[in-house]
Amino acid sequence: MSFEPWQWALLIAGGVMVGLAKTGVPGVSILFVGLLANAMPARQATGVILPLLILGDVFGVLLYRRHTEWRHLWKLFPWTAAGVVLGWFALGRIDDGQTKRLIGVILALLVVLHFWRKSRAAPAEDTVAHAPGWVAAGTGLLAGFTTLVANAAGSVMTIYLLAMRLPKLGFLGTNAVFFLLLNWFKVPFMVNLGLINHDSLWLNLKLAPAVILGCLAGRYAASLMNQRMFEAVALGLTVLAALKLLFL
Repeated sequence: MSFEPWQWALLIAGGVMVGLAKTGVPGVSILFVGLLANAMPARQATGVILPLLILGDVFGVLLYRRHTEWRHLWKLFPWTAAGVVLGWFALGRIDDGQTKRLIGVILALLVVLHFWRKSRAAPAEDTVAHAPGWVAAGTGLLAGFTTLVANAAGSVMTIYLLAMRLPKLGFLGTNAVFFLLLNWFKVPFMVNLGLINHDSLWLNLKLAPAVILGCLAGRYAASLMNQRMFEAVALGLTVLAALKLLFL
């Protein structure tokens, strides 16, 4: 793959944002997806993004694994796997623009639902919520489907984990383990579609230092944010993700 300097700038910035999203600023993922999609064909960008995400996931797990809330993950994993399979069947058979707008509508509704639930109850900040089985099932299916067709699962999980009222470190640890396992599960599907190949992996190697830099910056950013600021940043970026999918 050969790129112009402006394309390399976008790719490097995207790599840094991968790291930021994985270790400290959840929700910024939608920005690096857009950067890479503007630096190269969108289909190729999907294959380049996945190994970068896995590298960021590894750092996230190493930093926050002891804070993982496994009870949430066990509810999500089977449904998420089913969603990935559905997305694999759908990829190439559905219109990309319509799919993104559908996901944008869903994210917007999830944000509205999140605010509605918060307005009806004001639980103690250190109280962790528990989701009914159907909520975990729906979230898992949606996360699995959207991660394959539009790389938007990060926003879906942000809303879910915020609704569960996880503390900052619990959020980061649970999110990191979930996506490490999910992204490795996606690899065979992406290889089968020809989106991960020798050329894409070589580009991943060149962008790895940018991801590592972003991971270190993300950890520092997380240490500066209190719980309220952390939730506000995560939710605000999710709203931006929904708007991007709907209108851009």
